[in-house]
Amino acid sequence: MRTIVCMLVAVAALTAGYPQAAHGQVRAKAAVTCVSAGQVLEYDCTIRLANARSGEPLSGLTVSVGADMPSMPGMHNVRAVKATEQAEKGAYKVRLELEMHGDWAVQIDLRGAVRDRVISMLRFEEADVTDVKPSSGRRGH
Repeated sequence: MRTIVCMLVAVAALTAGYPQAAHGQVRAKAAVTCVSAGQVLEYDCTIRLANARSGEPLSGLTVSVGADMPSMPGMHNVRAVKATEQAEKGAYKVRLELEMHGDWAVQIDLRGAVRDRVISMLRFEEADVTDVKPSSGRRGH
């Protein structure tokens, strides 16, 4: 079985429905690791959430994870699924079932003591998964 691993530290992204954090509100950062689940286009991902400022793990949250393909808006998206909290503080697991290889915006929504959204840009290819560095604001096709 081919193993596919991705390590990514993402910063919290401001998106619709998630207003700018008030002074003192906790913002999240995420480290995402994905490995092949043994089926084509299925990945088991571990998400490690931490306070973006202090680095302390964020536990006890309701976490849902979905994905969209930015190069094809509205065409390819993965409905959000609930992640399962793990014994390790701040760690959550989720299985993503993608529609095709390519660049995906993995959207991590947090609810509970911390309410935030973190977007991780990942490139899922047959051989591996890597983080996608933001370009100069242009979207490619």
